[in-house]
Amino acid sequence: MIAHHVLFWLKADTTDEQKIAFQKSLSTLEKIEVVKFFHLGTPAPIERAVVDTTYTFSLFLAFDDLAAHDVYQVHPLHKAFLEEFRVFFDKVIIYDAQ
Repeated sequence: MIAHHVLFWLKADTTDEQKIAFQKSLSTLEKIEVVKFFHLGTPAPIERAVVDTTYTFSLFLAFDDLAAHDVYQVHPLHKAFLEEFRVFFDKVIIYDAQ
């Protein structure tokens, strides 16, 4: 299994409408056939010194293997999301684990 966790920090001037469109587009990634687990969220209201709540959106996906991950990376829905919404990224961090 490959766990793919993406944290997005959107630019400070991103409007609420743009955030809604961003989230809606991220939601389409669940339709990609190689995605075995999908979770899209925002920071939980947990206050502990080791918990980072500074990001805007969290996307957590799981794939059966590295080949499935590679299919996801070039899938038209993933590419469409990046093309339209990367302009809103202030920062992105990705954690991939096997």
